[in-house]
Amino acid sequence: MSVIYDRVALIGLGLIAGSMAHAMRRGGLAKEIVGTARSAQTRQVAQEIGLCDRVVETATEAVKDADLVVLAVPVGAMGAVAEEIGPHLKPGATVTDAGSVKRAVIEAVAPHIPEGVHFIPGHPLAGTEHSGPRSGFAELFDNRWCLLVPAEGTDPQAIARLRRFWEAMGAHVDEMDPDHHDLVLAVTSHAPHLIAYTMVGVADDLRRVTDSEVIKYSAAGFRDFTRIAASDPTMWRDVFLNNKDATLEILGRFTEELFALQRAIRTGDGDHLFDYFTRTRAIRRGIIEAGQDTDAPNFGRAKTGS
Repeated sequence: MSVIYDRVALIGLGLIAGSMAHAMRRGGLAKEIVGTARSAQTRQVAQEIGLCDRVVETATEAVKDADLVVLAVPVGAMGAVAEEIGPHLKPGATVTDAGSVKRAVIEAVAPHIPEGVHFIPGHPLAGTEHSGPRSGFAELFDNRWCLLVPAEGTDPQAIARLRRFWEAMGAHVDEMDPDHHDLVLAVTSHAPHLIAYTMVGVADDLRRVTDSEVIKYSAAGFRDFTRIAASDPTMWRDVFLNNKDATLEILGRFTEELFALQRAIRTGDGDHLFDYFTRTRAIRRGIIEAGQDTDAPNFGRAKTGS
């Protein structure tokens, strides 16, 4: 593959940015990768493991002469970072992000992007429960989707270039309206995470009564919940606060479904339970057939060789 951006700046050096750095190296997609993070410890680790070609102390240093700037920080921090780097962005550069919420990110970031700089919000639908600069790996985006959410009037060449970049890192790319994105992700990611956090919290309360048996005898279903609930607390706090309406709508629908299942169990309506489980089982099979997961217990997102 050939170089797509001469210099790429990664703001935030966790799982997504780290995996991007590895994927860029794998494909030879950038001449130079510059990274920074708010934490001095994170910067030190990134430097020690050679995650980037250069690790600098501030975001303004990182974006100097960068052709692509990636905001890979929690959603709640993106506005402040955009305000900090705005005056230092190179004319003609592209700014994108990796946030799980789009409407709030656009409202926070767009006002700080100067004319002549392309802002193309993005969201790679890939991840694990791990975080930090050591967590990234080149294969994270392989056969996963990255959603781009460009505003009307965005330079088509800039969009095509960013699309080519993500495809070269192994992802499928699609475009989506920001509000529709936030609703879709509330269904596929945000509400499931909140439910997982809640179930693990309930189990933690029960564990105090059962003398740790909940953990000792954890079955596959609960282990899957704990994997999801092990995700970064800061990131998910910001996701829920910034995608409030869509998440609450989906949780309301979930509550209605849960009440219906409670009624079926209470009244012994086995036909309802069987039909419901059969329908939902088909969705799981569809996800596997679409290549977006595997039957493996690690969900196909473990590091290669680990």
